[in-house]
Amino acid sequence: MSPWFLLLLVITVAGALLTVIGTPEAVAEGSSVLLTTGIVLLVLGGWAVSLCLHEFGHAAVAYRGGDHSVRAKGYLTLDIRRYTDVGLSFVLPILILLIGGIPLPGGAVWIEHGAIRSRGMRSLVSLAGPATNLVLGGLLTAAVALVDEMPIGLAIGLSCLAFIQVIAFVLNIIPIPGLDGFGVIEPFLPIGARRTAARVRPWAPLVLFLLIIGVPGVSTVFFQAGGAVFAAVGGEAELAFAGYSELLFWR
Repeated sequence: MSPWFLLLLVITVAGALLTVIGTPEAVAEGSSVLLTTGIVLLVLGGWAVSLCLHEFGHAAVAYRGGDHSVRAKGYLTLDIRRYTDVGLSFVLPILILLIGGIPLPGGAVWIEHGAIRSRGMRSLVSLAGPATNLVLGGLLTAAVALVDEMPIGLAIGLSCLAFIQVIAFVLNIIPIPGLDGFGVIEPFLPIGARRTAARVRPWAPLVLFLLIIGVPGVSTVFFQAGGAVFAAVGGEAELAFAGYSELLFWR
């Protein structure tokens, strides 16, 4: 396991501790610098951790499916440097999360699809990433629901992070070229459709992102879908939105 992944875990845990320390002040005075700082560290650190786990999910399933090159590439180490370009694939998604609250996919693993033994397994390779986000969202909401007397600051921080995981799942599972949702169905499509998809793959996710942030109707439908999935895994929207308010404190 990469020490860089462990560092991200430490940052996330430190943020969680700050939310606990800052909760009494927030309750007494209505605001707390410690609470806000803690939620920012918890959510951003947790999002970076989930990015590593998302890409590890792709790589682990690919390895089981026959692509043993992922081991030599370091994809099984949870090292964030192996999955990302530091600027475009790590810093930029975090800035977009801070500015717009949307968890833009940031990492990538290069899979040798020809080494995967079947179409079904290639489909599972694509599904593994967003499924990881959904499982993380469910685990976080379960923690909030099951831990008695959890400090409210920690509850809203974890709920916000859980909602972001669910939004990441909903975004990634959309079946357009360049996103994992299309990768799930791509192995079963005719060759002509796959060639067309390859031509639009570089810019299709960007167009979708611009529609979400720029067209109110699209963004409303997107977040409503995310909210429905979040509720289905047991999330409390009020806590998540309170966390978003702290995360986007500059607004």
